[in-house]
Amino acid sequence: MPEPAAAYRRLQDWRALVTGAGSQGDGVGTGRAISVLFAREGARLALLDRDVERAAATQAMIAERGGEARVFPADLTQPTEAAAAVAQALAWLGGLDVLVNNLGLGSGGARLEEMADAAWAQGLDLNLNSAVFVTRAAIAALLAGQGKAVVNIASVAGLRAHGVGAYGPAKAALIQFTRELAVMYGPQGLRANAIAPGHILTPLVERFAGPAARETRRRIAPLEIEGDAWDVAQAALFLAGPEARFITGACLPVDGGVTAIAPLAAYERLAGESATR
Repeated sequence: MPEPAAAYRRLQDWRALVTGAGSQGDGVGTGRAISVLFAREGARLALLDRDVERAAATQAMIAERGGEARVFPADLTQPTEAAAAVAQALAWLGGLDVLVNNLGLGSGGARLEEMADAAWAQGLDLNLNSAVFVTRAAIAALLAGQGKAVVNIASVAGLRAHGVGAYGPAKAALIQFTRELAVMYGPQGLRANAIAPGHILTPLVERFAGPAARETRRRIAPLEIEGDAWDVAQAALFLAGPEARFITGACLPVDGGVTAIAPLAAYERLAGESATR
């Protein structure tokens, strides 16, 4: 979908922190799309990313649209670095209303007998531990804010097995971590929800998915289209904003229906047969 043009200022004067806010190359990944959309809706953004140049490109995109953001570089897989970056971001923002844990990477995909210990650890660090470290550092500020919302970007790999080593288990744990946050801090007004993107075309995906793979991804989904980063950003905006005041502990698939379709129906689609029985 094209970049959303209309802005309703539903996050006016809110303060948001987005991890993994940069994107590969010149394209728009989920972290960049979420940051830009939140800024268009009136939020001030703290952008956390290890790659300063990529995060700075997101900051520039926000500034071009009249928004305000600042980059805070950090390796969020390191607890002390994560805590320091969050503290700096909170000092600049003056508080926090929304936290989006977007950092993640498809790491640790080898079979178990082939997987190095470092690959397993990296998969957990990038896709689970970073979110835990950042949330822990930000929780007090979130509970004192007006939005009191956490949105964790998981994956359909956390809902359905894909035969990979570390990525799916880490994303499944992130979804459960989201539920634990919802129950743990719900009495204090905090809402925590997760998004499970699936078959989303981002600059990172374009690096390893050729035309044949993209066509398979498209045909297997009931909607028979590819999603993009803006689809994920729109879902994140809804879950973060006031319209979702009575939603917590949920995991919303943004996947064109991939997690809804039965295996035989998906097979028939790829085989060119009727998808209805």
